[in-house]
Amino acid sequence: MLMKKEIEKPYNGGQWSTARMRSFAMSALRRAQWGPKYQSIAQAYIGDGINPKTGKPCKLHKCPTCEQVYPKGGMHADHINPVIPIDRQWSNGFLGYDWNEVMRNLWCEKEGFVATCKSCHAQKTRQENTERRNNK
Repeated sequence: MLMKKEIEKPYNGGQWSTARMRSFAMSALRRAQWGPKYQSIAQAYIGDGINPKTGKPCKLHKCPTCEQVYPKGGMHADHINPVIPIDRQWSNGFLGYDWNEVMRNLWCEKEGFVATCKSCHAQKTRQENTERRNNK
């Protein structure tokens, strides 16, 4: 019978592993209200229209990837260069990341973002995560 490997939990009073703490830190950083992120979505604005889900007036934005039109809420600001590089393994630094580089990538200027629809953004993110796993 396989024994479950005991995971070290040095954070939050012994409740969190390093991976859980890293996830918490990244989540907190991503919640920051960074102006250039929202400016990139504003640049995708193409005009006023009607939200197809609600029937109410809305601002419409165009996804450059699929070329479909979405209300503002259907758009994400995608980092052109991933926050966590695809081709690099983090091994030193707090929680295994170089947080200075992570924050530089996360809080880039508006030229570092492209506004895409949620679906295209999710697809790109899945592809990047697969590439990261393959580079381990």
